Amino acid sequence: GVKLTYEDYLLFPEDGKRHELIDGEHYVTPTPVRKHQAIVTNLSGLIWSYLQQQAIGRVYGAPFDVIFSNRDVVEPDLLYISNERARQIETSPWVRGAPDLVVEVGSPSTRRRDETIKRRLYERFGVQEYWVVDPEIDSIKVFRSANDRYELVAELLLEHGDVLTTPLLPNLELRLAKIFED
Repeated sequence: GVKLTYEDYLLFPEDGKRHELIDGEHYVTPTPVRKHQAIVTNLSGLIWSYLQQQAIGRVYGAPFDVIFSNRDVVEPDLLYISNERARQIETSPWVRGAPDLVVEVGSPSTRRRDETIKRRLYERFGVQEYWVVDPEIDSIKVFRSANDRYELVAELLLEHGDVLTTPLLPNLELRLAKIFED
């Protein structure tokens, strides 16, 4: 079939849905539900608060375009860009290049895409770390780049009282109880 481009993407309607291009294919995601938004807000707030004390980068939430190529434009739920990375990629008015960290909060309609197509996209374009949040079972999978390939380095569960940490945000401890707090 026909592969769409960034120019086509710019013509998509502003209808409150998330429109993305992955390898020129158009994906549409419905408006997120309340629990999804609570998780994104909680996670964003926790990271933002940390970054107020450790001015090592910025955190952004959707909708915010990340342009990897003319055929790959996505709107992650959350992304983090270190100051160092920001000097290497264009960050205004959108991101053109790979953020350090991308977070996707899944839903029944996006779960498969998040763990396959998007994981491969982020891996291919050099996103250092990718978190897949599953609000149905209150879990987070952490994929980290090693030798240009993602490795699943953690699968954390709220019911175990797990705490999420990352070398991208030194000394930050994200308690899943706070992330999934409603």
